Amino acid sequence: MNRFIVLICVLLFAACSPGETSSTPLISQDAISQYETGQQYPSPETLFAQKADDAMVDGAGTIIKLLPDDNHGSRHQKFILKLSSGQTLLFAHNIDLAPRISTLKKGDKITFRGEYGYNPKGGLVHWTHHDPQGLHAAGWIIHNGIKYQ
Repeated sequence: MNRFIVLICVLLFAACSPGETSSTPLISQDAISQYETGQQYPSPETLFAQKADDAMVDGAGTIIKLLPDDNHGSRHQKFILKLSSGQTLLFAHNIDLAPRISTLKKGDKITFRGEYGYNPKGGLVHWTHHDPQGLHAAGWIIHNGIKYQ
């Protein structure tokens, strides 16, 4: 919220300052959108096009399928998410390191940060949790206003 207020103040200051006017915006619409959502990593669509692996990703989408938990080794809550572009992502949310999203259901919308791995079906997102050792960038999932990390 404080970052949003600072952004508004900067824009108001720039708009009210005397001097030459320019048709070139001070901040691009993409930068404003990323700022408002807290996005600091590439989108899943960008990473898919690059066939990227082990890259942090930010995004949002709708749950289209809940899958059974993977209880072998570290336990993971699994589901499939559809982006507004139509791309799908398989999620593996580690429930040994982050709380299980017990209220998650088909049709729900989430916002996320995690680590992307390429596959031809759209990709995999994991590492949607904190790193207990503090060596890896933290991921998270926001569902119904609650951050699961």
